[in-house]
Amino acid sequence: MAKQNMNKMMQQVMRAQAELAKAQEEAATLTAEATAGGGVVKVVATGEAVIESIKIDPAVVDPDDVEMLEDLITAAANEAIRAAQEITAAKMSAITSGLNIPGL
Repeated sequence: MAKQNMNKMMQQVMRAQAELAKAQEEAATLTAEATAGGGVVKVVATGEAVIESIKIDPAVVDPDDVEMLEDLITAAANEAIRAAQEITAAKMSAITSGLNIPGL
């Protein structure tokens, strides 16, 4: 009986590993978008927390207030990365929640 339970548990682990590997591949391709300043700065980040693109409305570019633009970019980038990581974590959690492995 114990060997049968161990085999079942190992099958669950192997299935979870395969699903996690697939989810990690998908994380590289998923994106999250965030804006700041009412949409004048837009940042897109991948599930691997890589900034894919930054768009800046030319109207917000003020040579006398570069600090504001820097703050907008920072805020949008941080939000895009946070959103991408949240999506990735949710995908990973969905995969591992079905595992019933004692001690884990």
